[in-house]
Amino acid sequence: MIAKLIVKNIFRARLRSLLTLIGLVIAVLAFGLLRTVVDAWYAGSDMASANRLITRNAISLTFTLPTYYRERVRAIDGVTQVSLSSWFGGIYQDPKNFFPQFAVTLPTHFNLYPEFLMPPEQMDAMLKDRTGCLIGRTLADNYGWKIGDKIPLQGTIYPGTWEFTVRGIFDGKDDGTVTRQMYFHWDYLNERVKQGFPRAADRVGVFVVGIREGDRAAELSAAIDAEFKNSLAETLTETEKAFQLSFVAQTETIVAAIRLVSFVVIIIILAVVANTMAMTVRERVAEYATLKALGFAPGFVVALIFGESLTLTLLGGALGMVLSFPVIATFKSFVGSIFPVFRLSEATLWWQFGAVVVVGLLAAVLPAIRSARIRIVDGLRHVA
Repeated sequence: MIAKLIVKNIFRARLRSLLTLIGLVIAVLAFGLLRTVVDAWYAGSDMASANRLITRNAISLTFTLPTYYRERVRAIDGVTQVSLSSWFGGIYQDPKNFFPQFAVTLPTHFNLYPEFLMPPEQMDAMLKDRTGCLIGRTLADNYGWKIGDKIPLQGTIYPGTWEFTVRGIFDGKDDGTVTRQMYFHWDYLNERVKQGFPRAADRVGVFVVGIREGDRAAELSAAIDAEFKNSLAETLTETEKAFQLSFVAQTETIVAAIRLVSFVVIIIILAVVANTMAMTVRERVAEYATLKALGFAPGFVVALIFGESLTLTLLGGALGMVLSFPVIATFKSFVGSIFPVFRLSEATLWWQFGAVVVVGLLAAVLPAIRSARIRIVDGLRHVA
């Protein structure tokens, strides 16, 4: 009986209930979208492996390291592989067509990143082509590139026109793996640099260091940095996650603001639902008094109000959660160049559900207390 009463009560004031539902749907959508933006900001660090370290110049990333450091790093006990990696920063047709490009040592670099999946024959073709490149699936889909296509880039850090041939397209092991980058041979980059800027040759941006045991990351980082202490180019070694988070830290204020706004949205919709429930209870004081006069306990009235509040918020929340998928997919088509991984996570869905339940419970607290305390005589007098 109580379930039937709850459903009928919700739609007695149809316009008010409809407006409240619309507000709930919009709030849940906005909350999910903002949480997804925050998740996308951290996508690179979430992909980081505990078995990878990044060694860079201790002064700044803008300063390079000599390549002969690689052998000394590789000789440290616990290190398995070392890959060179330099940011290229080329322009494809227009500066707005931004995507990461790295000169790396192959196949070592891909051995360090097992989450990148690619047919062996494509890697073989890449190793045979000095000017070949490997691109991620997302990048290939964005620009319609396929195996054998030529990609001309205008150098910024390394001047000149550079043309690469697509020799492989790699996928991610899951949809959380970033596949919007391009890799090519570091040796090819170094050869061109030797021809035009000899003094800048045999230098690298960072070393990607593979280690045998992830729980030794701090120890091995200290060992690598100690190896080059008091040298002309001292190093700073950190976990890949810490390295990625250092970029996020530069925009931490923005991320914090987005987080704050996401919770403000929930507070606003709490006020809307609470107002709806307060109006509902105020209109039905006489009805609740009548129920008490007929022998129903105050707990029944309280259950009725909480049930109505929760049913209303869960209905609006469910619609908002369902609509989050197409809305976020549409939003991704506009921000794909900024956020390579933009997806509604399971954690965000739980956040949405939890927020809806909390709003439903809190919005009913005061109205329920008021209805439970009202006396039968006062309630019946209220209608008069």
